[in-house]
Amino acid sequence: MIALDRTRTVAVIGAGTMGQGIAQVALVAGHRVRLYDAAPGSAERGASAVAARIARLAERGRMDAAERDAALARLAPAATLGELADAALVIEAIIEDLPAKQRLFSELEDVVDDACLLATNTSSLSVTAVAGALRRPGRFVGLHFFNPAPLLPLVEVVSAATTDEDAAATVYATAAAWGKSPVRCTDTPGFIVNRIARPFYAEAFRLHEEGAADPATIDAVLRECGGFAMGPFELTDLIGQDVNEAVTRSVWESFFHDPKFTPSLAQRRLVESGLLGRKSGRGWFRYGDEDRPLAATAAPAPAPEQVTVLGDLGPAAELVALMEEAGIHVDHEEGGPGAILLGDDDWLFLADGSYATERGDSVIHFDLALDYRAATRIALAPGDTARPEAVLAAVGLFQALGKQVSVIEDVPGMIVARTVAMLVDLAADAVAKAVASPADIDTAMRLGVNYPLGPLEWGDRLGAHWVCEVLSELHDSCPGGRYAPSALLRRRTAAEGKLF
Repeated sequence: MIALDRTRTVAVIGAGTMGQGIAQVALVAGHRVRLYDAAPGSAERGASAVAARIARLAERGRMDAAERDAALARLAPAATLGELADAALVIEAIIEDLPAKQRLFSELEDVVDDACLLATNTSSLSVTAVAGALRRPGRFVGLHFFNPAPLLPLVEVVSAATTDEDAAATVYATAAAWGKSPVRCTDTPGFIVNRIARPFYAEAFRLHEEGAADPATIDAVLRECGGFAMGPFELTDLIGQDVNEAVTRSVWESFFHDPKFTPSLAQRRLVESGLLGRKSGRGWFRYGDEDRPLAATAAPAPAPEQVTVLGDLGPAAELVALMEEAGIHVDHEEGGPGAILLGDDDWLFLADGSYATERGDSVIHFDLALDYRAATRIALAPGDTARPEAVLAAVGLFQALGKQVSVIEDVPGMIVARTVAMLVDLAADAVAKAVASPADIDTAMRLGVNYPLGPLEWGDRLGAHWVCEVLSELHDSCPGGRYAPSALLRRRTAAEGKLF
């Protein structure tokens, strides 16, 4: 794979925030950059904004004065498409409207030479559909940057059904030469990140709709127990509820209303009400002078002096050492159901996709953690027949391990376990359908949405059998297809091997 020579011109069409960011990336990498926008004056304003950013980079010591001056000399606004005739690569970043993009690229084909590569930065439209209007669709690719483009490393290089391999390989190598971390994928709804990330939002919203917990508590559990950088409620308030809901709806419609991608009615109501998040002053939370709501946190409770661990706790096995370090006497019994016995008949189980109430009298579920030692919060879901004394003992147990405790309603899969199982399954399904390689999927999810682990790496850590069991139980509890394990996950479980 050979990147475009740095002496070649890169053109960017669309002088908004994303177009400016892409122009800056190409400019800093050493290319001549032509910035075009159909709106009068927009290209000049966009070029001025890019120039100001380059000047700030020099002020901060990110480049010297000679590099700054050279970069500024390579940047020019274009008044017409005809001024892009010498471009070796044209990247489009205009509105997300299929006819508008098709018209633009059809016009471009009459301007640039046959060797010029054409790319769209679309995040929601079919790359194949955009390419369908071209005479030479083989040179057309998706080049999806994440905002802000100069700072975020991930770029998805998307091959349409008609894209030539040489074109995709050259664009991939060029993005890498620009200092980005490119990943390859086929043209599928949402590409990698927006396809696989849907459960992170959708399961949280569904849990809220089911009455499991309030948004602040769900966010806190996913952050402090699951290891995610932000919770889905605060994150979508930052993104904009209208933007996030539009992507979810687009992916769902593109997959012909597959239940795995069903949008949230609660989020739709926010959008309809104009409660779009930070930009409108209110979304899931209010913004301004009011204090943000706090996560529900249990009051201090006494810890049990001893517990019995029956069998293997699976992904929660580290709890045994943590309890012993906390001074709690732990009796071990081999061959049990994988549970912590608090008293004679009070049971603690890791969430498995079923209701705690279904597992018997006085059963309490605790949630999955990315790292039980590092986690600062644990969620508990008591069954309907759990004794109040047992709930207090469970709360006290985890508090003795240094954790804050959130007690939620008895819902299948709880919060982290349910979310992670769905992420793993969608990632496995994407591999099975040749969307992208396992390595590229994990890279995309770590860099694109800042997940603590790639979902396939997480799945291997948990084990295919555990993930499949959680989803199978969820499917039994909530039939309809949303939680049905994918074919590849079922095969890996049957083979008792790793996912990848």
